[in-house]
Amino acid sequence: MQFIAHIRESDGHIQTVEEHLLEVMKLAESYGVKMQIKHITGLAGLLHDLGKYTHRFVEYILAATDLNSTDKPRRGEVDHSTAGGKLLFDFFHNKNHDSYKIILAEIVGNAIISHHSYLKDFCGPDWESEYLKRVKEKVAGLEEYELSKEIFFENVMSEREFNDYVDRAAAELEQFLQQNNPQNFELNCMFLTKFIFSILIDADRTNTRLFEANQPDEEELDTNKLFTLYYTRLMNHISELKDREDADSNINQLRSRMSDLCERFALNPSGIYTLSIPTGGGKTLASLRYALRHTQEFEKRRIIYVLPYTTIIEQNAEEIRRILDDRDHILEHHSNVVEDDIQDEDDELQDGYVTAGQRLKLAKDNWDAPIIFTTMVQFLNVFYSKGSRNIRRLHNLSNAVIIFDEVQKVPTKCVSLFNLALNFLKESAGSSIVLCTATQPALHYVEKELHLNQEPEMITSIDDVIEAFRRVEIVDRTTEPFNTEQLAELVLERIDDPNDINNVLIILNTKTVVKKLYNRMKKWGTSIPIYHLSTSMCSKHRSDILDKVKEHLAKEEKVICVSTQLIEAGVDISFDCVIRSLAGLDSIAQAAGRCNRHGKDPLRQVYVIDHIEENLSKLPEIEAGKRIARNLLIDLRRDSSAYGGHFLSRSAMELYFESFYMEQAADLDYDIKELNRRKMTELLFGPKGDSDSYYSAYRRNKGINLPLMLANSYGTAAKYFEVIKQATTSVIVPYGEGEQVIADLNGTPSVEDLTTILRSAQQFTVNLYCHEFEQLNENDGIDSYFEGQVLVLRERAYSKEFGCDLENDSSMAFLGY
Repeated sequence: MQFIAHIRESDGHIQTVEEHLLEVMKLAESYGVKMQIKHITGLAGLLHDLGKYTHRFVEYILAATDLNSTDKPRRGEVDHSTAGGKLLFDFFHNKNHDSYKIILAEIVGNAIISHHSYLKDFCGPDWESEYLKRVKEKVAGLEEYELSKEIFFENVMSEREFNDYVDRAAAELEQFLQQNNPQNFELNCMFLTKFIFSILIDADRTNTRLFEANQPDEEELDTNKLFTLYYTRLMNHISELKDREDADSNINQLRSRMSDLCERFALNPSGIYTLSIPTGGGKTLASLRYALRHTQEFEKRRIIYVLPYTTIIEQNAEEIRRILDDRDHILEHHSNVVEDDIQDEDDELQDGYVTAGQRLKLAKDNWDAPIIFTTMVQFLNVFYSKGSRNIRRLHNLSNAVIIFDEVQKVPTKCVSLFNLALNFLKESAGSSIVLCTATQPALHYVEKELHLNQEPEMITSIDDVIEAFRRVEIVDRTTEPFNTEQLAELVLERIDDPNDINNVLIILNTKTVVKKLYNRMKKWGTSIPIYHLSTSMCSKHRSDILDKVKEHLAKEEKVICVSTQLIEAGVDISFDCVIRSLAGLDSIAQAAGRCNRHGKDPLRQVYVIDHIEENLSKLPEIEAGKRIARNLLIDLRRDSSAYGGHFLSRSAMELYFESFYMEQAADLDYDIKELNRRKMTELLFGPKGDSDSYYSAYRRNKGINLPLMLANSYGTAAKYFEVIKQATTSVIVPYGEGEQVIADLNGTPSVEDLTTILRSAQQFTVNLYCHEFEQLNENDGIDSYFEGQVLVLRERAYSKEFGCDLENDSSMAFLGY
């Protein structure tokens, strides 16, 4: 009998189970080499679909792919993911084997049984072990388990060869656990499990995609050759900058000096470093110069930029595409266009034949590109969020240069998790990390501290550099609270100032007050162009607005822009005057970086006001930052020499972050209120022996010890993880080319076409909060494709001024369609 893994939709060709297992093993081995664990990851690939060696699965897949059949199999009828994990448990999880084989059985077994959903709890909040239930107690659906093992050893690998392979995997595990701090056993096992799971998901889906597309193995891109070419093009661009008329200005000379320092620093070994270039100091090009030189010196495989907001991804990616003259190998990843693992259910029954949903799952979405731009939310989701789509990308963070632009924007509750992820990437995954910002946060002051290298700062004489970049003065207007009407009057006063102020930027803390101020200023009936920016707009829409604003600025025309804080980080734009609603000191510093950015004038003013109509009750971090910044302003009013006499001095910034993290100390390990404030870090790697652990509760309630080496709760942790407090849903909007993207999705694209379409969709997505999504859905403003996994906004629900329109009555005439 021929045992079937997949049947190709286009021609009915069969991929046998043997072919699939060996091909996935080979891919998984090639991915695992990066961390010297090729046999561990290969073992996961070798056994992941062992359960397809059954007559029931053959009957299932033939019925599922029979176009003439109306009697399709039901979900849950055939379990083919448990068998591989059960085999490892039966063979190696006993006292006859050393501890490394027992741990190997648990780690690899969990990845195997979970590869159609997410990692299972070894011990969970209900004092049960999902893992143990699957590999030891489950009977239903495993009637042909013994047959599966017999056929596997006959057709794929003999039992002797298999045992030899496991021996090599156990030796790799021993080396991995010993070379990393043995005292962090649970932490090391957690990251290793996630890394293996990532590789298994990617290898399985990649092999299935290639089979479905009838393609041979993909040729590996020669990134060393590509990065050498990129470096040459970057240096040519830098030479051109030195030939410009303004090359001798003080700021441009400083930018050139810092760029040179970054290149020299690239010769240092892999580690975690800081790049504290002041705002407007050319961080993007300086960090790219470091990265390209470092990749050549140490053979890194990719460069990843992690930014706080989607706003700046397109701008920075486009600038680098232009400089490097390459539009094919630079990937933007703004958000998850595809909703992953709906209702947390396994998609196991769909495996073996291609539905619309399966085509989405197989699309290439694994960050396998030489240069990637993504967000902090997406980076943290890769490590900690539920669903297989996020974690699939994790292994491609190894052996990379990862640049965090505006790293001070790490959400407070995620600081410990962020630090631990970076430590893992440095110490186990061979990556180099650059923390790139004008306002370095005190990440080393927290309990789960960041393992910075000794002398981590790339820029020497940093205090002198900061002083040389001083282009603004802060005007404290927080003693007189402002409402929208009063703020509009201040804007009008500044734009009419006879001292050559042609443009004003206003940055407020909430979308509501931004929209209210914009509407109030529009009532002036003035000929001065007024623009609105918020996260209700897709990235391309915001980019188009910024281009219009920049055009006015370049012509020295009067213009007003009112925005949420999205404009603060990394947007290369310069205004004569900036008004910033009181927030954290880092946000005020970033806002100041949008004023007199290139030092055209000696000093310009940044007004800090207190907007009394802002409701920050759902923005506790902004509220806390605002409170601490207010205290610093009070200190300066009492003593003008405090903090070196400058509100944005380095000493003020250090005190701000120390105070901020001290005040937020209880939240740094990600408290989970739904689980009685249990910490995320406890679920992921808390020791078994803790009296309050789920392991201890299991022992107390059942009267026996949990018979496992590991007892952490990976699935439960992922269930409760969200970077943004209120979960958001990504929708594709009908703005500009977004209409064509939606039309293409409405067809029947192939897996390869889907990869291209989903990447194009990144610029046309908006993330909606639950209440926004529900309101739009109730107003019939949402449509869905691919079995509900891709959501799109209807045309009438998108506004040319405000983006997503909750009232759902916008006109799209401005698009020209």
